[in-house]
Amino acid sequence: MTVPAESNTRSRTRRAILDAAVAVLARDSTASVGDIAVAAGVGRTTVHRYFAERSDLINAIAADLLEKVHNAVDRARIDEGSAVEALGRVCQEWFALSDGFMLLFNNPELINDPAWSEDTESDLKILELIRRGIRDGEIDGSMTAEWVSNLLWSMLYAGWEYRRSHGASSHEALTQCLASLRKAISP
Repeated sequence: MTVPAESNTRSRTRRAILDAAVAVLARDSTASVGDIAVAAGVGRTTVHRYFAERSDLINAIAADLLEKVHNAVDRARIDEGSAVEALGRVCQEWFALSDGFMLLFNNPELINDPAWSEDTESDLKILELIRRGIRDGEIDGSMTAEWVSNLLWSMLYAGWEYRRSHGASSHEALTQCLASLRKAISP
């Protein structure tokens, strides 16, 4: 069955609005809907047709990012290879989501969805991956899986912030992030 063209157009427009909103709001959380519309290449009324209230847009961003996080964990193939290699792949996947994460980290009040406050399937998969690394002796056993998970997020944040504040390339910032993580968790 073929999806009607109108549905594809609506989907592309919605995606353009969400992507523009993340990029704009990550730089300036007080940006207007008009600023987001300009970045998306649509009119302000178009944004309002898709997201009646600013809060609807913010909730859609949070839900979209959560889906991207889950998809990234799947793409990272965390059951393959060593736990440290798999964590590296997770970092690579999540690093690409920097604008969305920085938006949410710097504005925690934006996360109203209870799905963000509970351990998600992805959180549990990452914790199990870290536990596997501890059991296999690849990750320092004096640290808990929860600590290593927090360390992973801290390293990602440091990489994103390093890129933003020092003008580093994504490649350089990710390389620094991965090197730091490996050193921090090695037995």
